[in-house]
Amino acid sequence: MNYAQPLEYGKDATPPQDGELAEYSEKLEVEGRRQTKGVVVVVDKRVLRRECLVRGLIEEDPGLSISEIESLDEFHNAHPEADTSAILVILGSKKVTDRSVRTELVRFASEVRPIPVIVVADSDEPAEILTALESGATGYIPTSVKVKVVAKAIGLARAGGIFVPANGVLALREVIDESTPNQQPSMGFLTSREVGIAEALRKGKPNKIIAYDLQLCESTVKIHVRKIMKKLKVRNRTEVAYKLNEIDIS
Repeated sequence: MNYAQPLEYGKDATPPQDGELAEYSEKLEVEGRRQTKGVVVVVDKRVLRRECLVRGLIEEDPGLSISEIESLDEFHNAHPEADTSAILVILGSKKVTDRSVRTELVRFASEVRPIPVIVVADSDEPAEILTALESGATGYIPTSVKVKVVAKAIGLARAGGIFVPANGVLALREVIDESTPNQQPSMGFLTSREVGIAEALRKGKPNKIIAYDLQLCESTVKIHVRKIMKKLKVRNRTEVAYKLNEIDIS
């Protein structure tokens, strides 16, 4: 655990000298911020990943008081809920859309409410973000962001806000736009946006290049590729290109 040690300058202690006064005042200010904000609990079974995040957060905001645990079940035994201001649940490569993960998140978020629970995961797909929020999380942070963003997200959650990555919001907007009645399908089964992505797939372009060419988020491209594969009833990108060569998608 990373609780700060109390600073004591009583009658039996040596008072700070002039050169130490500024440093002492700064320490008092940091300690005061820690006590006011409460403890941020980081939940991750992987020690190295957990410690790296904790160190980065403290460097970014020295006023943070952070405690580390390995599992959600450990939380109730290790921490008074009254002293906890936010909980970061590190999922890594796990998917919130997996039934077991979602069930555990729903249970934990309901037990600790109103303490904000923030999910940190590798994926930035809209389905993962929405499922996390529907499961009771008050924030979703992809591991592709910097520690500074994580620190800001913690502050937002403590203030009662909800943090979601900008790329995820943009991807959701693209999907919604594609689903509106104004979108005219091409060849009866592909939308105008899907036609452009399908043409790029036929040329063998990777998702990153397609996203750059069409000015989309890479996560949005992934969603459209899956939709195209479903409509064409194929299992991979190679089959997509092969089938598109047999039909006219223009």
